[in-house]
Amino acid sequence: MATASFITHITAAGERWDLLAWRYYGNPTLYSPIIMANPLVPIEPVFEAGLTVLIPILQQSQAAAVNLPPWKQQSAQ
Repeated sequence: MATASFITHITAAGERWDLLAWRYYGNPTLYSPIIMANPLVPIEPVFEAGLTVLIPILQQSQAAAVNLPPWKQQSAQ
């Protein structure tokens, strides 16, 4: 049973780890937390339909935002 710190995603044929990271985090390079949360899901280039994948809910860090280029930082206004 998933806790509140995860979103349950059921894959469609052809989805990939990076596409899930883009969909849920807005950044395709953040696929590592998804892979780490799903040790029983095979590491394949594409998913088959119907796999259950847990998507960890990431907490945004203030420190990470400081290291972003200005055009990627959100305005504090």
